Amino acid sequence: MQSEKLICDFVGGPVGHRLKFGGGRGQALPKAAGFTKGRTPTIIDATAGLGRDSFLLASLGAKVTLIERSKEMHRLLSEGLGRAKTTGTPYDEIIARMTLIFGDARELLENLTAEVILIDPMHPDRGNSALVKKEMRQIREIVGPDLDAETLVLTALTRATKRVVLKWPAKVDSLPGLPEPSHRIAGKTTRYDVFMIHD
Repeated sequence: MQSEKLICDFVGGPVGHRLKFGGGRGQALPKAAGFTKGRTPTIIDATAGLGRDSFLLASLGAKVTLIERSKEMHRLLSEGLGRAKTTGTPYDEIIARMTLIFGDARELLENLTAEVILIDPMHPDRGNSALVKKEMRQIREIVGPDLDAETLVLTALTRATKRVVLKWPAKVDSLPGLPEPSHRIAGKTTRYDVFMIHD
């Protein structure tokens, strides 16, 4: 089964490299999530997937709740967290700040709140490198399309206390039915639409 080849690895590969050589709080995602020199927000990753974004944010000191509704992806993520936890410092400290929950975020968010809610729905195929395409193909086979992404964002807007961050391809139109974001942080292939919550 092709999905069995998909591995959640926080120690090696691109995640381990990003931990050692990444740009810290100056990276686009931490900036979008509101990290500053003296501020580390609480975060819910409502579409955890392989947990890479959550791991980055936890490595910067944030307490992150990860929600994943696919049983297969949840299993892969749980195994990856378990392997990383036994590696020792700093991985065990980072994993200790990550809490994994199984279920549909649209329902679970009714009883959860955080300063920041991150949403990274299944994106349209961008046709990147063979490695990315292979991995994305495997993930798509497991989770299928996120047809309810718009509803999830709207739900998150009622539960986040500071901001909702939508991760989306840089050159793809935003989801229909959403309000205009407060601002965007764009990279070459990915952008973050930031929706600030105002009292």
